[in-house]
Amino acid sequence: MLETLKDQLAASNHLSDEQVRAAVECLLDEKLSPEIKADFLQHLALKGETVHEIIAFVEALRKRAVEPPIQKSWRESHEILDVCGTGGDRLNTFNISTTVAIVCAAAGVPVAKHGNRAITSQAGSADVLEALGIRIDLPPDEAAASLQERNFAFFFAPRYHPSFKHIAPARKLSAERGQRTIFNFLGPLLNPARPAAQLVGVPRPELCEPLARVLQSVGVRRAMVVCGRVHDDEERFLDELSTLGDNSVAEFYQERGFATSTLSPHQFPINDSSLDDLLGGDRDANAEIVRRLLEGKERGPKREAILLNTAAGLMLAGKARTLSAGWDLGAEVIDNGSARVKLEELAKT
Repeated sequence: MLETLKDQLAASNHLSDEQVRAAVECLLDEKLSPEIKADFLQHLALKGETVHEIIAFVEALRKRAVEPPIQKSWRESHEILDVCGTGGDRLNTFNISTTVAIVCAAAGVPVAKHGNRAITSQAGSADVLEALGIRIDLPPDEAAASLQERNFAFFFAPRYHPSFKHIAPARKLSAERGQRTIFNFLGPLLNPARPAAQLVGVPRPELCEPLARVLQSVGVRRAMVVCGRVHDDEERFLDELSTLGDNSVAEFYQERGFATSTLSPHQFPINDSSLDDLLGGDRDANAEIVRRLLEGKERGPKREAILLNTAAGLMLAGKARTLSAGWDLGAEVIDNGSARVKLEELAKT
């Protein structure tokens, strides 16, 4: 089947929903070789995945995910948020979205952080949370309870998508070939907690609109998909909102439709800085950066990057009416000690 579909993709023909479902079955089949799977994924990437194809992949893979038992009545009265970068920018910044997630939780927003260990960076969200003393391996019932009681839970991707272990060798082979695959940006689309609001960072501007369209189609109520420039460099982009240059944004809100725009960091109280100011290290180095930020000890460019992304997260979750108000609330949560207290609470779990 994958060989047949590979030939179809090589001819630049798109996949139907039925063909995507059949492809997913093959990709999850442990008997098929990684080489066959990697060849299919490579041809799909070279053709270019359509919004329709990505939606079909998301729907097929969601059905195989382990769902945490989040109370329906609680879900209906809360706006669950996820803040996540797809990775792939290969710029080795510190863990911006993970820090933002804890600040948003400290501001009273339930944050369902979906992530994994490092793939394209030195320290993934799972790595740095573990170094901070936060459990990443909570079973579904405990993760749901943590989300409802502490406004934060980490949903470790391998636990909630166990069948992905059969795709891992093909992904590794693709990476060795220097070829990205659809799985490079499926992570934020497959959060098992089904968040109502999402801030997603992508490594290329052209991915913003299609991924926002996918999120809108799979039931997310509010989302912002962003890609930030590194100054005026046409080759380097952050999979976060950038304080270093203009940001490409695709966003939608249940109450007011879909829009694309450019967001300048200059409308915020941001000082000149460079990419070097945002660089991280290994998991322990990044954990120390996160601690200093949440304790209010870090006052420079890293804090500004956190506040800009926190502003977007709080606005999407309905905690702030504007980005400026979200910036101010984020700063208040750090400066009044709430972020530090939230980190200590989560580390005791």
